[in-house]
Amino acid sequence: MPTRFGGAVTQDWEPVVLHKSKPKAQDLRDPKAVNQALRSGAPVQTIKKFDAGSNKKTAGPVVNARKLDEGTEPAALDRVPTDVRQTIQKARLEKKLSQAELAKLINEQLKVVQEYENGKAVPNQSVLAKMERVLGVKLRGKSGK
Repeated sequence: MPTRFGGAVTQDWEPVVLHKSKPKAQDLRDPKAVNQALRSGAPVQTIKKFDAGSNKKTAGPVVNARKLDEGTEPAALDRVPTDVRQTIQKARLEKKLSQAELAKLINEQLKVVQEYENGKAVPNQSVLAKMERVLGVKLRGKSGK
């Protein structure tokens, strides 16, 4: 049978201090937390990120500011040539594709295909390359007719 210790029993525990955890960055961006901080007078930092979260492409070729200053007429952006417009439309119709189907195949918006066929678009080499691949025609460079 085990023997008992006859002396005084003491507990040698250190006190445990619970600290409130820091809020996570996700929680700090919560609109409720931001409003509460604004009401309490706490400093709130806001940062506007340039073109953050947008899926827009850069608009056409970059025009040199010096050329704009020297020129008397406003610089006009190049549009899709007539022969390219007609080639896109003929090839699309030969493949029996609608504009929406072509847009889906090249992973662009319907509006992009419509602008290319109407001649309103500023030519983008990557879009033309996608159209060439899907339609099987040459749209860029010198055509070997």
